[in-house]
Amino acid sequence: MNDWLQALALAASAGKPCVLVTVASSKGSVPREAGAKMTVSAKEVHGSIGGGQLEHQAIEIARGMLGASATELRRFPLGPSLGQCCGGVVELLFDAIAAPQLHVVLFGAGHVGRALVKVLGMLPCTITWVDERETEFPRDIPANVSCEAINAPESEVTRAPAGSCFLVMTHSHALDFELTRAILARGDFRYFGLIGSLTKRRRFEQRLRAQGVGGGTIARMTCPIGVAGIGGKEPATIAVAVAAQLLALRELGAAQERVAAAGARGG
Repeated sequence: MNDWLQALALAASAGKPCVLVTVASSKGSVPREAGAKMTVSAKEVHGSIGGGQLEHQAIEIARGMLGASATELRRFPLGPSLGQCCGGVVELLFDAIAAPQLHVVLFGAGHVGRALVKVLGMLPCTITWVDERETEFPRDIPANVSCEAINAPESEVTRAPAGSCFLVMTHSHALDFELTRAILARGDFRYFGLIGSLTKRRRFEQRLRAQGVGGGTIARMTCPIGVAGIGGKEPATIAVAVAAQLLALRELGAAQERVAAAGARGG
């Protein structure tokens, strides 16, 4: 596999933004012909479009596009102004692959879970939807959702990739607690939201502390869930509030990637 293609696949699987730079056309004497590619991320470059100042400028432009979702076509005469005297002309296509998708592991196919899947099904994320009761899953499932009907939902906590967003809203408080304990134990999640009131949170906190879970770990649990200021208890209202919270998390991730890219450029 080409270096640039492997880097592109790895960035996609890791949820990291990158820019694919392609020699779209060339005329005259040029370092690389049309079709040459490189993948640019905040700290790495894979592949090549010919080296020299052309490649240096292309990397700077690409890193300025990280975190966006855009395509640009730029023309570069390879003359003294660029520090290259090939004499030809190159057009480069910059294709920014937008900031990371979220991977959501949703436990519970009740009313709120079904409402949330409808919303998340229209957003840039992937969802693993878990419930013990296969009959609870609706017939129409969005394309970005995979359903797992298993007797031991806790196993999906272990199987989920690092950086996942966990949402727990099952039909059982006992199962909610077991999932909570398993999620907090692995620690490498991006977000963990537990449906319920402040009373439920306090009860869970007491039980977790009694089992030796530290306060810093417990603090990573979001309960109640959803953005502040939306107090409705209807499933659709909760779903919108939770989706907004996840989108805010995604935007934060995109902003952090842009800061990292600026640091890599020295700006």
